[in-house]
Amino acid sequence: MVVDLAEERAATIAVNRRLFSRFLVVVAGLALLLVIVVLASTAVGAVPVKIRSIMSMLFQGGSLGHRSWTAAEETIVFQIRLPRVLASALVGGALSAAGVLFQGLFRNPLADPYVIGSQGGAALGASIAILLLPHFSILGFSATASLAFLGSVVTMVAVYWLARVGGRTPIVTLLLAGFALSTILSYSTTFFMYINPQSELATRMLITWMHGAIAISEWSQIAMVTVLIAVGVVLSLPLARTLNALSLGEEYAEQLGVRVELARIGIIAVGSLLTAAAVSLGGLIGFVGLIVPHFCRLLLGPDHLRLIPTAALSGAIFLVLADTLARTVIAPSELPVGILTAFIGGPAFLILLRRNKREQYQA
Repeated sequence: MVVDLAEERAATIAVNRRLFSRFLVVVAGLALLLVIVVLASTAVGAVPVKIRSIMSMLFQGGSLGHRSWTAAEETIVFQIRLPRVLASALVGGALSAAGVLFQGLFRNPLADPYVIGSQGGAALGASIAILLLPHFSILGFSATASLAFLGSVVTMVAVYWLARVGGRTPIVTLLLAGFALSTILSYSTTFFMYINPQSELATRMLITWMHGAIAISEWSQIAMVTVLIAVGVVLSLPLARTLNALSLGEEYAEQLGVRVELARIGIIAVGSLLTAAAVSLGGLIGFVGLIVPHFCRLLLGPDHLRLIPTAALSGAIFLVLADTLARTVIAPSELPVGILTAFIGGPAFLILLRRNKREQYQA
């Protein structure tokens, strides 16, 4: 009997090691692919720039050896393309990590980063900024980015406060409060459009922002948002084991020693930070935080400790590719990147739903 237990334990350890090795290979592969995609996306545009020249700019800086690029190419890379590509990666990573958190919290694969109302709050903040405060800036950020971030955070705090009953926050009440408040705030955005009908340009800018618009050229903004998203991803990792326990049910999680309400607050806070940071850079971009966690779950299973980093890297790759298509597919014009993510993510999600339905029927 003792021998059997020892053999079973050794087999379990061997399986865990293989899974961990597979996880490391996947993460390393995704990180390498992200670097390649960032370089390729930076090279693509109305004025193509060689990847070799981009790498020389990054690592050599023109101080050593012969410059293989022009001053115009350097300006295009450092002031236009690279900030936008990095912003796309940050937004995609943040939305995907937030999607993992909210899907784990609600134990629902249909949950996304906007599930508890951040979309309506961000839209209202952006509408106030674009239509009423177009020339203001806060800490180097445009009023649009700042008020969208603030609106997203305040809305999620308000939803949590509204849903809290008797020291607890029922999941269904949280979802309903998020839906109701998001709907109210979204229609408030339409109200601001009607009271300012003369500004056709501002209305067009708002519609574009609401469909996803990554337009950033200031490195200081990239740095600040990078810090926020990095903090959010790092804080989400200790929550992974809690999410694993919650996936088995709240009662079972409590038996394992999880303080469910405190864990819920932590998950909502970190998810809100990631979502608000993403919204401040890229507007409202759908499907990234919904579809990417699904594919990562198919690859690596339901362990959130592995899902969070792989989803963040995969989301970054996905949105960089989508944004590259958005700015090149109808060049010299651009599409809002949210249209591309809907065209790509929507059918992929329907295929997943169809597949799951077939498997459940066969079972």
